[in-house]
Amino acid sequence: MIARAVTILVLVVAAGAYANTAAKAEAEFARVNLHQLPLTLDGWRGIDTEPFADDVLAQLGVDEYVSRRYARAGAAPVSIYVGYYHSQRQGDTIHSPQNCLPGAGWHPIESGRQTIRTGDTAAEVNRYVISKGLSQQVVLYWYQGRGRVIANEYANKAFLMLDAARLGRTSGGLVRLITPVVSTTDDATRELTAFASALLPHLNRHLP
Repeated sequence: MIARAVTILVLVVAAGAYANTAAKAEAEFARVNLHQLPLTLDGWRGIDTEPFADDVLAQLGVDEYVSRRYARAGAAPVSIYVGYYHSQRQGDTIHSPQNCLPGAGWHPIESGRQTIRTGDTAAEVNRYVISKGLSQQVVLYWYQGRGRVIANEYANKAFLMLDAARLGRTSGGLVRLITPVVSTTDDATRELTAFASALLPHLNRHLP
């Protein structure tokens, strides 16, 4: 009960701070275009996929995105989507994959968290196993920006409001990785986690 009350209090304070800064311009900061994300990552080689249709882009509301497929010998391919929002003050906010994937016919059959380790640091992200007919895929996704990697959607929104007041920034992005299950979900998770560990250090330049 105490933890819940504290969470509600933080959200109320954050909402008040956000309301006071919602109409302000975004603070300037340096970042690197997503299309400069390396095409080679620790043995994986990537290619850009077909650009999204205009109606899909309008629904996503992103300012910039990258959609690629990476592969390495002896492993299933990894599909990557990173969507970047320069400002989330006026309604263009990140769409959770929990809402998008069922709309594409994929249904979650298992959910939890996965730890991504890079050197001496670790980040907790969302892990889903989804299915459509006889096919299964493993999904990792997280929210990133303003110096944080966050799994929880509500925590991300709370930090968004706090950072609007504290930093003058509401920029951020969604990172989603998907790989098919060829043998077992554990094997697919290990492969996807290894790819995420190779990718994560590069994202700091693109989602600062």
